Amino acid sequence: MVRVLFVCSGNICRSPTAEGVFRHAVVQAGLRDHVEIASAGTHDYHVGECPDRRAIAAARVRGYDVSWLKARHFSERDFSTYDHLLAMDRGHLSILMRRSPPEHRHKIRLFMDHAPHLPHREVPDPYYGDDAGFELMLDLVEAASRGLLEHIRPGIEARHSHSDTE
Repeated sequence: MVRVLFVCSGNICRSPTAEGVFRHAVVQAGLRDHVEIASAGTHDYHVGECPDRRAIAAARVRGYDVSWLKARHFSERDFSTYDHLLAMDRGHLSILMRRSPPEHRHKIRLFMDHAPHLPHREVPDPYYGDDAGFELMLDLVEAASRGLLEHIRPGIEARHSHSDTE
């Protein structure tokens, strides 16, 4: 099982959108049983709340359902639980690197590292903007999700084919 955690500030816009989009990609790829996906916030502003209504609406238009997700605060346990801790921006990356035990720092990256063909290195926070910000967020999340899936698929397939031969 590969475990992926997406991290933003309050866990109501960017990281739950990434969770929903990546979950959809994993299901479409037939890898549902091999990947665990979650999201969290570096701050506890919105714990227990559903994603922002604008994030839900923008995702729904593109065929993703994130309405059932609930915001949670990042936990120190997440460093040992997850194989990939993906920060939405450099601020989140810095927080995670600062809080991480040294043995888990190799797991922490910017999510947009998985879309190196794009000029954006961060997923901008759409919370204080208009609908266009949510559309840009989805464009970036979809691209990085494709790249992330390409990155983890070979390891999953290798483990799966190895277990089939035993």
